[in-house]
Amino acid sequence: MSIETLLFSALFLLFIVSVTVGLSKRLGLGSILGLLIAGMIVGPYTPGPHLTNEVSTLRHFAEIGVVLLLFLIGLEMKPKKLWTMRKDVFGFGSLQILLSGALIGAYLSFVMPLTPGVAFLIGLTLALSSTAFVIQILQERGEIASRYGSSSFAVLLMQDLSIVPMLAVVPLLSGGGTVLRSDALWQQLLFVLAMIISVVVIGRYIVPFLLERFVKDRNREAFVFTVMFSVVFAAWSMEYSGLSMALGAFLMGMTLSNSKYNLQIAAHIEPYKGTLLSLFFVAVGMSLDIGIVMDHPGIILQHVFLIMLFKIVVLFFLALAFGHSRSNAFRISFLLAQSGEFGFVLFSAALALEVIDTEVFAVGIAVISITMLLTPFYVKMGELFASRTQGRSNPIGGELPEDEKFEGVIIAGYGRVGQIVGNILEGSHIPYIAYDSDYDTVTRKRLEGKPVYYGDMSDANFIGAIKLAKAKLVVVTIDRPVHAVQVVSHIKSTYPGLKIFARARDMQTKRLLTKYGVNWAMPEAMEGSLRMGAETLLAMNVPEEEVADLMSALRKDDYSVLTSQDK
Repeated sequence: MSIETLLFSALFLLFIVSVTVGLSKRLGLGSILGLLIAGMIVGPYTPGPHLTNEVSTLRHFAEIGVVLLLFLIGLEMKPKKLWTMRKDVFGFGSLQILLSGALIGAYLSFVMPLTPGVAFLIGLTLALSSTAFVIQILQERGEIASRYGSSSFAVLLMQDLSIVPMLAVVPLLSGGGTVLRSDALWQQLLFVLAMIISVVVIGRYIVPFLLERFVKDRNREAFVFTVMFSVVFAAWSMEYSGLSMALGAFLMGMTLSNSKYNLQIAAHIEPYKGTLLSLFFVAVGMSLDIGIVMDHPGIILQHVFLIMLFKIVVLFFLALAFGHSRSNAFRISFLLAQSGEFGFVLFSAALALEVIDTEVFAVGIAVISITMLLTPFYVKMGELFASRTQGRSNPIGGELPEDEKFEGVIIAGYGRVGQIVGNILEGSHIPYIAYDSDYDTVTRKRLEGKPVYYGDMSDANFIGAIKLAKAKLVVVTIDRPVHAVQVVSHIKSTYPGLKIFARARDMQTKRLLTKYGVNWAMPEAMEGSLRMGAETLLAMNVPEEEVADLMSALRKDDYSVLTSQDK
């Protein structure tokens, strides 16, 4: 490809993406739909200029974006937190795959000339959801840490783990008679275990050692390349051993989550992730063969509708069985209704071994692509059902107070600081309501009789739903600056006159929160230092009056004396 052709292709793609993503976001459907449509426009199956005919190669390369996305999620996922999700991972996730796969397989064996074994395998494949789509949507909505977001991620994690046995079954179904030796399966499992251990060892010991050396030498480039090496190594290891690249990246990220450099690692990876993940969605859009859809529109749309319906029904009732409210069950079932990118891999392997023919392969790829294309609409539909089901009821139990008449204090975040503030208000007989997105915390504190409700206040729709018009004050105790800023921004845009106090880690966060409308913010690091200094002076027998005067002087004009050296 000449440089002129390359530049024209890049220019054409960027123009189409900017238009389609802009329109998609404007319609409230998120960026993914716009990227998919852009891929369809520049793909080889539509008239006009094409980006490339090597769609599968581009899609496989762009999966690095999914790899980086899962790596960043792993950085925030401590091993202890993952262990608390074991019921959703192995219970909810396993049952979803088996039940959805059985329903889809039974349907396919009835309408297509497939053997029961092949139909069940295809059913299991289509039962898997798209990790890239779901995680991206949850991140865009700021709900990956919510109750339903955590359960959705747990199901996706189990789906990634199921890839190895499903790939191992493909040769058994081959018409050519290829069968695994009796000792091949345990050898493969042993090899997978060895690769997982190597990823953990490198992430736990070697990478942190190298990062520390490079930080001491102020070698930023080596730091970045070491991080990228660790991610690519983990992805390659899992791909080579038959697992998904995304699973390897997640494992490496979780191993590095305890590193003191985890925030800096995330900052370096984030820009690459966004670009490559967008390219992945474009590549998925390019995979949709419009010709096949136009040749068999009725049967393909029937497949799409019924397959997504089967998954929605199974996911909905399983979510209820695993303790979710009906509103969250609707959110989970519609969010995970699409088929996933792993289907491209399995269908390709099945075609190569003649387990399926070219027609089944083409229809399968079309079905997967269309279900992905419909995902933003289904998510909107799930939210509509959830809002109508939830009404004024609390997702965990009990009725929400009449917020439009509530004239007390609202606490956003009921962790350590939020609970202390609540206890102080309670002791002074001042009414308050607290909202938190951690299911276990809310459940535990409600059993103690605390006025705590499940809700993510970084969600603008939730802010609008709880009606804060008569509240006297909002206290934001969330420790993550990004989420705290989102809460403040959403509240101020809906209730500009409402007074907000906030917790801030440091002066930089305090200034950021103040910029977005906080009336007063307490920088924990600064106040902790002042308290330490005051206690030190008192221990050295400095009179209390002098200490109090000094502290007042240091706090004056927003700690100007202490922060002047930073300006």
